[in-house]
Amino acid sequence: MNYGTQEEVKARVLELTKILNEANYNYYVLDNPTITDQEYDKYYRELINLEEAYPEFSYDDSPTKRVGGEVIDKFNKIVHERPMLSLANVFNEDEIRDFDSKIKKEGFKPEYVCEYKIDGLSVALIYEKGKLVRGVTRGDGVTGEDITHNVKTIKVIPLTLKEPIDIEVRGEIFMNKKTLEKLNEQRAKENLPLLQNVRNAAAGSIRQLDSSVTAKRELDNFIYYLPDPDKFNIKTHMESLEFMKSLGFKVNPANRLVSDIDGILKFIEDITEKRNKLPYEIDGVVIKVNDIKMQEDLGYTAKYPKWATAYKFPAEEVLTKLKDIIFTVGRTGRITPNAVLEPVIVMGSTIRRATLHNEEYVLAKNLKIGDIVSIRKAGDVIPEVVEAKFERRTGEEKDFKMIHECPMCHSPLQKFADQVDYYCMNPECPKRNIESIIHYVSRDAMNIEGLGDEIVEELYNLGFIRNIPDLYNLDSKKQAIMEFDGYGEKSVNKILDNIEKSKNNSLERLLFGLGIKEIGTKTAKLLASTYHNMDALMNATIEDLESIRDIGSVTAKSIVDYFSAHKDLIEKLKEIGINMDYLGQIKGVSDEITGKRFVITGTISDMGRKEIKDIIESYGGKVSESVSKNTNVVIVGENPGSKYNDAIALNIPIWNEEKLHDVLNNL
Repeated sequence: MNYGTQEEVKARVLELTKILNEANYNYYVLDNPTITDQEYDKYYRELINLEEAYPEFSYDDSPTKRVGGEVIDKFNKIVHERPMLSLANVFNEDEIRDFDSKIKKEGFKPEYVCEYKIDGLSVALIYEKGKLVRGVTRGDGVTGEDITHNVKTIKVIPLTLKEPIDIEVRGEIFMNKKTLEKLNEQRAKENLPLLQNVRNAAAGSIRQLDSSVTAKRELDNFIYYLPDPDKFNIKTHMESLEFMKSLGFKVNPANRLVSDIDGILKFIEDITEKRNKLPYEIDGVVIKVNDIKMQEDLGYTAKYPKWATAYKFPAEEVLTKLKDIIFTVGRTGRITPNAVLEPVIVMGSTIRRATLHNEEYVLAKNLKIGDIVSIRKAGDVIPEVVEAKFERRTGEEKDFKMIHECPMCHSPLQKFADQVDYYCMNPECPKRNIESIIHYVSRDAMNIEGLGDEIVEELYNLGFIRNIPDLYNLDSKKQAIMEFDGYGEKSVNKILDNIEKSKNNSLERLLFGLGIKEIGTKTAKLLASTYHNMDALMNATIEDLESIRDIGSVTAKSIVDYFSAHKDLIEKLKEIGINMDYLGQIKGVSDEITGKRFVITGTISDMGRKEIKDIIESYGGKVSESVSKNTNVVIVGENPGSKYNDAIALNIPIWNEEKLHDVLNNL
């Protein structure tokens, strides 16, 4: 095949390399795909063909190198130019306050940066003229192992930076929870031993002699430290994070700058609540002094920097017996396997049950009925089965078997191609209806006091309610209800009064109470404040919904599908007199802001970024961190960074301070 002249081939190779590397960055780092899978595959195949025909044009930063294939005999030792020190640990509030106190005794008034402590493997990445030349493990802090051949297979790690500079950065290589589950599922099919946790899985993956094995493990990476900030005239740790992000590195967006010790404690509190929902494992919070000069002044001990510490989550695990696995039905029909445990005390409370999430979760952990298992509280709240103790098996354990009909109504279960869960699709399933009503009356939904889970189920089983509208007809059944034990006139009147009051709730409570898939309390309020009333929301298209910040395609489709299938329910609730309007403060609609995506770069002289962001979002706009083809406006202040150049390159409208103030003054 004739590919043209050598100059034309070289130019096309470089062009394809750029296209594919940018696509990888947008997909894996920004989570914002810019080309379709089909386009990517087409360009990728073309590049492979050209590199095979012209190997002299097969460059080190080619995306084809991501598949691995390099095999080494051993890991060479590399001495770090600057030692990779570990961090001292703190375990409670008193020790955190002591860390802060020691710094203040030196005469400093620090700001702190709080970061997730990722459960993975530390790595140093070295670039020369913007090209990745070496990846090194932490090792003993002084000497690590050369893992360059494996690092190149990790798609979030750039092979070429956005600037041709010499630089070393440090971060964490890790494996996501779902990746581990998929890997263990495959290993189970191949009768291979399962990997027990993400840390060991990541460490084992990065230390493969054959890089093609590493490539298949789908490792991830966050960069969190710049060893030589002075070289780049960087004054704070937060600036260094932004700088590394601008070069193309993946930086954790959850990092938070706080002004005092209370800010640190609030960050820990927040992450403790949602720790179990993260896609990756964390085992604590890293706390760093933000000011680089202050870091230098505080200095180091022989082992640790004095300006940073790591708060470690408590990790209490206890052993008990998995007596049985039973199945429950949720309000959406989702079937959940649950562990029935030999009662055991974990962190002060007795645990008898723990969710096992879905079939794949059970199989990935290779759980059997009768196993001795370790139990902990995820985020100190939710009971979790960590692992089975395989060495304690006697041979009498029973294999787990997934059910294929609803345990309540015995309807056949359905599993959708793109999901791991099984569902009961029978709309008349008693358990589905009970759970729907329980959710509707709950505190964060319609907040109908007096209607606890047991009472709702009892009223359902007695035939007084079958669906949500039936709640508003209970007053006609008052005398019949009072004939049953436990339902005195006073308690019944209280329930009926609270049901009547719920008619006046704001729209967001109703939206959450309806149990629309993908709609939590935050999204419900966002929808209510955007559309103001139920009719406007019901008339919204998928495209309309996707234009709203934080509303993705899956959520948008779920909303449209729900209202398409439940028009009769909404009409019944309207007839009953349920309020369908948003009662909170409503901002106006701005042609300049509403539905548009913004990026802010540089310093705005009289306004902070947060203030600008809050105003934009209050008018239905969205503020992003990076410029892409989906950006509508870039707001530019003094000393703008690379985002300004990106905007010019993509021909995106730019607002200077004057334009920004003109728009805001006219709101």
